[in-house]
Amino acid sequence: MKTLKNPFLGRGLPEQSGLAEGSVSQDVAGAESLFRKCPCADETPLLTSPDLAGHLAIGSLTLKDERQRMGLGSFKALGAAYAIAKLADQRVRDGQAPSHASALNGMTFVCASAGNHGMSLAAGAPLFGARAAVFVAETVPDAFEARLRARGANVVRAGATYEDSMAEAQRRAEAEGWTLLPDSTWPGMAGPGRDVMEGYLVMAAEIARQIEMPPTHVFLQAGVGGLAAACAIGARLTWGKDVTIVVVEPENAPALLASMEAGRPVTAPGPVSNMGRLDCKEPSHLALKYLAREADVFVTISDGEAAETVEWLGENGIATTPSGAAGIAAVRHAAGEASALGLGPEARVLCYLSEGPEDV
Repeated sequence: MKTLKNPFLGRGLPEQSGLAEGSVSQDVAGAESLFRKCPCADETPLLTSPDLAGHLAIGSLTLKDERQRMGLGSFKALGAAYAIAKLADQRVRDGQAPSHASALNGMTFVCASAGNHGMSLAAGAPLFGARAAVFVAETVPDAFEARLRARGANVVRAGATYEDSMAEAQRRAEAEGWTLLPDSTWPGMAGPGRDVMEGYLVMAAEIARQIEMPPTHVFLQAGVGGLAAACAIGARLTWGKDVTIVVVEPENAPALLASMEAGRPVTAPGPVSNMGRLDCKEPSHLALKYLAREADVFVTISDGEAAETVEWLGENGIATTPSGAAGIAAVRHAAGEASALGLGPEARVLCYLSEGPEDV
């Protein structure tokens, strides 16, 4: 495990770092208000496990369980579908469409995805009259491709990495006149990804109501950084500076940590990680901008540590994937870094079970 205390805490990256313009939405109430219009807008539960906390030598462990979010098996049900719904709602309110169901007739939304973002797009687009095209890398499991196709998405295999599939999605969007809806942000492409991240704020609103005791630590797994940034916003708005925010990445894809070390957004090359939904080599600029100012610590975990944690959780009745368990894996394997992270018998830790098992 590599640990980096945030050298930019409280001030963020330098202005000359080349970050995209814009900021992550902090409108938690607005996000939840739109979400509540959805007929399947049920809250996901918080799980507590004194036994797991005891094994980890911490005071308590609380898990936000996103494995059944809106029937899609992942927190990302809140992302692309939310952004599409936001556009449809705006068109209806502006008088550009007679109903939400037909508000986006004729549009095709396209994205690159390692599975879950594409599922959200595939589920959300047809609700408002639109179509979905999802580009996936060769490493994305066949099970995710099958689930995407079952939702009616046009699935295209493109390239060996997420970045390859993103490049092809951009090219086809421009060629076909499709609407690109990434879960990341970069210069010249910040608005759509910002709306995707805004949907993730719904988790923050739910946790603020559900949790009994404020956490001392929040561990947030990160790919491009959307979940981490949105949930960090929720943590800061709810508990202020009293909570320690720890961002967790695969050691094979430390896009955020490497960018923090460089003082600017960088590509972090590395082999493929078993944390497939976190295996992103380039950070979302808006997510990086926020986390550079607000996250306390950045850490990486190995594929082995993630896999061991999945097995350990399974033995305790909690089924997930290496990506879904990444935050918990960082807590579990932080014994040598306990002092740096401030963990101990008084720590109250909040983690996210961000997705269910792949074979479900």
